[in-house]
Amino acid sequence: MINITLKDGSKKNFPKGISVLDVAKSISEGFARNVISAQFNDIIIETTTCLDCDGSLELYTWDNENGKKAFWHSSSHILAQAIQELYKGAKLTIGPAIDKGFYYDVDFGDKSISEKDFKNIESKMLEIARGKHDFNMRSVSKSDALKFYLSEKNEYKVELIKNLNDGEITFCDHSNFTDLCKGGHIPNTGIVKAFKLLSVAGAYWRADEKNKQLTRVYGISFPKQKLLNEYLENLEEAKKRDHRKIGKQLGLFTFSPKVGLGLPLWLPKGTELRSRLENFLKDAQKKAGYEMVITPHIGQKELYITSGHYEKYGEDSFQPIGTPKENEEFLLKPMNCPHHCEIYNTFKFSYKDLPVRYAEFGTVYRYEQSGELHGLTRVRGFTQDDAHIFCTEDQLNEEFKNVIDLVLYVFKSLGFNNFTTQVSLRDPEKSEKYIGSDEVWEKSENAILKAVKDKNLKYKIEKGEAAFYGPKLDFMVKDALDREWQLGTIQVDYNLPERFKLDYKGSDNLLHRPVMIHRAPFGSLERFIAILLESTAGNLPIWLIPEQVAILSISDKYEKYTKKVLNLLEINEIRALLDNRSETMGRKIRDAEINKTPYMIIIGENEEKENCISLRKHGGEDLGKMSVEDFVDIINNSIKKIFNN
Repeated sequence: MINITLKDGSKKNFPKGISVLDVAKSISEGFARNVISAQFNDIIIETTTCLDCDGSLELYTWDNENGKKAFWHSSSHILAQAIQELYKGAKLTIGPAIDKGFYYDVDFGDKSISEKDFKNIESKMLEIARGKHDFNMRSVSKSDALKFYLSEKNEYKVELIKNLNDGEITFCDHSNFTDLCKGGHIPNTGIVKAFKLLSVAGAYWRADEKNKQLTRVYGISFPKQKLLNEYLENLEEAKKRDHRKIGKQLGLFTFSPKVGLGLPLWLPKGTELRSRLENFLKDAQKKAGYEMVITPHIGQKELYITSGHYEKYGEDSFQPIGTPKENEEFLLKPMNCPHHCEIYNTFKFSYKDLPVRYAEFGTVYRYEQSGELHGLTRVRGFTQDDAHIFCTEDQLNEEFKNVIDLVLYVFKSLGFNNFTTQVSLRDPEKSEKYIGSDEVWEKSENAILKAVKDKNLKYKIEKGEAAFYGPKLDFMVKDALDREWQLGTIQVDYNLPERFKLDYKGSDNLLHRPVMIHRAPFGSLERFIAILLESTAGNLPIWLIPEQVAILSISDKYEKYTKKVLNLLEINEIRALLDNRSETMGRKIRDAEINKTPYMIIIGENEEKENCISLRKHGGEDLGKMSVEDFVDIINNSIKKIFNN
């Protein structure tokens, strides 16, 4: 007998060699019908896998992230089989599951495909799926695996196999199709009921521009047609909410090929928006005891060698900048933290001076591949709302919880109420990815776990997602379309204080290393604004939007009164746009609606006579006549409601 521990902590004894599916059936037949994947002792396995030792078993359905991953990974095999049957000579490379769906990279040789070919491929995929073919894993020797793909004349799979060790190579078979695969499949193809191919793109083999460019085919699949229909509806809505489209429409930002890919240019309205966000956070930080600092956009290469950033990112980042002085090299700043460490080192601190909190809106630079750039969400130059707290170990828990409160305040003020948190830990199997001792990592990870438990935050643990110098707490926000975004991060770091020889004098009169907390509630202003635009569809919070009201005059006869209204609003710090164009009122209203202006003031003969305004709300609601003072109260009260809730 073997002892199996289930996710709820319950333990059950089973005969040695029992399959995962039979374990699920022991819970309930109905539940077992929905189980599509599993994890045993932290390893993803098939539902047909037989268990022969004690361990922890987690069973996955479509409703689990890992269940979806297995579902989409299996769907990529179906796509690969369809392509192989329809395009003779096509060479398959890799086809993983991604956050939403899957892709397969294919060398089509002298053939090419486009979206007009999707329907035919989808039909073939459905035909394969309806065959209800089992996914079967089998081990293959390295020599047999090489022999198979050499006969297929597939140099890509051959290259992959050459980098694997004998004894760890497996093939997955379904129907008459075979693919090199590590595993993690659903029971059979029949579980997949609906497919949709989404796009094609170019992708270099192994993400290396020196290699051949392949064709990447993206797709998604579902266990019910209804779920696919809902997804496609959301996809259409997402296109309407695309921040690149809204940003252009509202005149917030632009890009120029002459300036360079991934380097946004902020237009006047966008600059106002950024400044308002910065000032909002600066006010909150000042109340929380932060001091603002400014650091340069470049630093000597040695600075980033000391911090470890050059070792980890140097080859994939902007290359060193030479100077007329021999052997002198600078780098565009990839992170603000090394600079803040040097600011801390400028002073001599006692334990009585701590915590020290430095904050900066610092622009940093990362060289992203051109194919990965996307509007404001993936750029090469971006501004972080960065801050670093230097504190004693005794202060760590309280300081970390205070930063959590600050992040929650930012989210509440901007309407991000649906979120979870992720504790990102190191991968203990890949210690070479990180700096620092096991003892330091254990202390850092425990500090974060204690803080999230103290704050009663809902969280999940993700191994392998930590920064190279320390674990972190990431805030995962869901937007109006139920998409999840990572916004805001807090990190505990014992390593950089050691590397930069930071210290303070303790009550024992000896020197001690401070603990460092890295935090960025926005993450980056660029990405935050992109997500905010998409989540709100451009209907920004009233306190943040560049123009809170448009003043629309029926005729230039009322210009004097219109300017009086504008002056009163400006005195009360209401941001107003005066539209005195020679256009029809219908056109002016339509343009204000397109510009997402929350309110429209209509001024004509009656309004001038009665010394009042007529008010219209974005979306068409008529709020009737009122005084300017009453309208000012509407704006101010709505802002107070946001910040006082």
